[in-house]
Amino acid sequence: MQTLARLFGRSPFAPLQTHMAKVALCIKELAALFEALERKEYDKIEEISKRISKLEHDADLTKNDIRNNLPTGLFLPIARASLLEILALQDNLADRAEDVAVLLTFRHLEILPTFAVGLKALLEKNLEAFDGVHQIVREMGQLLESSFGGTEAEKVRKMVEGVAFLEHEADLLQRALLKKMFHVCEEMSSPNFFLWMKVVQEVSSFADESEKLANRVRMILEVK
Repeated sequence: MQTLARLFGRSPFAPLQTHMAKVALCIKELAALFEALERKEYDKIEEISKRISKLEHDADLTKNDIRNNLPTGLFLPIARASLLEILALQDNLADRAEDVAVLLTFRHLEILPTFAVGLKALLEKNLEAFDGVHQIVREMGQLLESSFGGTEAEKVRKMVEGVAFLEHEADLLQRALLKKMFHVCEEMSSPNFFLWMKVVQEVSSFADESEKLANRVRMILEVK
């Protein structure tokens, strides 16, 4: 609690940045997770999945600490509700990472050559969108110093637009990938095909959630 108090004293955004750094640790593991799947290293998938779950739990503990210790008498430059909403959106990203990791432990899936390139492109684009919003969260301290205006605010607005464009590109990649998967659905068992659909849906959610978070930060700029 004392650590959080010191963070809040320095900046109301510092605890959010601390939490987001832990969320990033979860999502960083996804590249290794899919590399293990590509090599059919199913024991490795189990190992990485457990690691992601532990990292997600660590992020949850930080989230709960922030919620429980957000000072009620502290003057904040933005509404407490906005801080908590940003925290919840960040939490969703960690949850999605764990969801993907757990799904890949249900069955020994195989990445077919027909959609291997499309799957890799989709994952990379979604991770790129997350990286974009992570950078926005890192900029929140500078936003505070600039009183949410000037060149710093304009910089963040452009970064938000960048995340939105990445989300659009991810949508296009998702549609193309699903078409390829439906073309080869007869080569997969029904349970495997259904599981692949869930995996693609969850992977695609990173860009969606990243755009939501980026837009929420932008809303703070618009009300200032």
